[in-house]
Amino acid sequence: VQLQASGGGVVQTGGSLSLSCAASGVSFSIPSMNWYRQAPGKQRELVARITIGGITNYPDSVKGRFTAPRGNARNTVSLQMNNLKPEDTAVYYCNALDNWGKGTLVTVSS
Repeated sequence: VQLQASGGGVVQTGGSLSLSCAASGVSFSIPSMNWYRQAPGKQRELVARITIGGITNYPDSVKGRFTAPRGNARNTVSLQMNNLKPEDTAVYYCNALDNWGKGTLVTVSS
């Protein structure tokens, strides 16, 4: 499984940013696709999980601000991040089937 993530960048506090991820090398629909992030000096943490059936899971730290819709194309997922805060600054990773994409940096300036 190869995961290709795109997006990221620098945004001001309160702004929005969107990430995208596409999985290839899989002949079936992946049951669950996930987004994690890792801030400097901190452990990697889950920020969004969405199943093929549309069931989502978000931690309290991002609930109401982040959404992770599955794309129309099979095995694609986005991460829409709204009302961003400086503490959201981290490297964001797409994850599926125990595989990791290359991280993409999101920086929220105060």
